[in-house]
Amino acid sequence: MLQRMIGRNSPLSRLRQKQRVRVREGRRPDSSRPGFTRTEERLLHQILAEPMDYITSDEFKRSDAEHRIYADAPVIERPDVSWYRPLMDDPEPNRSTRNSGTVLLTAAQERVLFLKYNYARHRVRNLQVEIGANEPTGDEARELLRWYRTATQYREQIAETNLALVLAMAKRTRMSEVDFADLVSEGNMALLRSVDKFDCGRGFKFSTYACRAILKAFSRQGMKLSKYRQRFPTDFDPAMEKSNHLELTRRDRELDAAAEVKQIVETNEAELTKVERTVIYHRFGLAGAKDSAPLTLEQVGQIIGVTKERVRQIQNKALEKIRLAVEENAKREEGQPEPEGETGVTDN
Repeated sequence: MLQRMIGRNSPLSRLRQKQRVRVREGRRPDSSRPGFTRTEERLLHQILAEPMDYITSDEFKRSDAEHRIYADAPVIERPDVSWYRPLMDDPEPNRSTRNSGTVLLTAAQERVLFLKYNYARHRVRNLQVEIGANEPTGDEARELLRWYRTATQYREQIAETNLALVLAMAKRTRMSEVDFADLVSEGNMALLRSVDKFDCGRGFKFSTYACRAILKAFSRQGMKLSKYRQRFPTDFDPAMEKSNHLELTRRDRELDAAAEVKQIVETNEAELTKVERTVIYHRFGLAGAKDSAPLTLEQVGQIIGVTKERVRQIQNKALEKIRLAVEENAKREEGQPEPEGETGVTDN
């Protein structure tokens, strides 16, 4: 019970309560209080929080404007945007953007879409003015949500139809200091702003207005990055981000293995003969030799009075004994039984 009270009084819970819009009873006696989900209530709060902007038109002043704009206007196909993967490798590099599901609209078709989009925003704005500071009724809330979703639908359709403009302008712009992903992201935002500000009543194509807006956004992005680099002149060095974990791990293992071999030689766990120990000490510069510097095969042969070929044979035999001792130690650490019948070979 206490946890429920804490949850209701938490800052997040209070913020959610503020973002929810209460829908009051309808003005008509037969209207009942509608049920709205929390998502719809938060969306209503978002819609009523800021006035809706739209591009006006003389068509909106007609008495049958809604019927003329939506019912009498031709239906325009929504494009397929599955081809739009600007940051991924294209499985069909020879496929052109024009033949990949995009829809090329005429000026008349663009005018139909923009009239539908702006009329929906116009109706949202009228409802905002009618509601004012009061709580919306159920009918007003439903109308508000319906027209807002209609406006969002046509906004997305217009933007999806003109996505190819962003890629075309991004490939056309030569800005090596700006990442291609940042260009595409900035271009998409500029495209959405162009959809909101474009006036189809002036008789121009949308691409004429949008391309200039996208290029202007690219220019602002370049200037912003240039100012940032002037303020922080240090460049990003990928080598500084590379991890040296593998090198450190490999070096630690080599040092442990060398220490183990040195201990085996010093304690003579490999049962080396006196001649074999002398060869190993001098060849690898161990502490047991008079001179700690490693000697050549010929120099070691002069010390013990044999040829350098014989020194090489003694060295290889001693190393094989050391290897067997290392393997036996590893087996003992793992708990495996030692092999029977193996004895060290001595060389007198």
